[in-house]
Amino acid sequence: MAIYALGDREPKLGANTYVHPDAVVIGDVTLADGVSIWPNAVLRGDYGRIEIGEKTNIQDGTVIHCTVIHATVLGARCVVGHNAHIEGSTIGDEVLIASGSIVLNGSTVGNGAIVGAGAVVPFDFEVPARRMALGVPAKIRANYEVPEGHADLNTTMYYENAQYYRDNLRRLD
Repeated sequence: MAIYALGDREPKLGANTYVHPDAVVIGDVTLADGVSIWPNAVLRGDYGRIEIGEKTNIQDGTVIHCTVIHATVLGARCVVGHNAHIEGSTIGDEVLIASGSIVLNGSTVGNGAIVGAGAVVPFDFEVPARRMALGVPAKIRANYEVPEGHADLNTTMYYENAQYYRDNLRRLD
C-alpha cells in the first residue's frame, strides 16, 4: 500500500479497511471501518482533510482532494465510481457518485442522492437528498426521487470484494 504521512499530517485507517497496493493515500485522510480504496485511486489530504465514512468504496482511478478552505467529507455506504473527481465537497450517506463525474469545491450532495455518470457538479451547488444530478453543468432531474437503498447492493459487493482481495491478491512479477 502507498500510504504516506506528509509532515505532521498522517492517514488514519479504520478496521477492515482495504487500500489496494496501487492506490495512494497521502496526509490528513481518515478512512472509517470497512472502507475500500481501489487501484489508481488517489486521496491527497495535503491542504486540508479528507474523511471517508464506513463501508464507502472509492473505485479505480478516482481522485479525491481538498482545499485550504473546503475539507472533503464522504458519508457512510457511498459508492464512488471509476475515474470520479471529488474536491472540497460534502457528500451525504448512501450516495452514488457515478463513473467519470466531478464534484467541485463547496458543493454538497444530500443523503441518498445520485450524481450521474460524467456529470459536473459546479462550485457551491447543492444536490438535495434523494435527488439525481445529471449533465454538464449538473442540473437536478425534475420529478424524480431516488429509491431508498439504491446503493445497498454495490456497497455490500465492494465490501465483500475487499475482504476477498485482502486474502487472495498476490503479485506475480
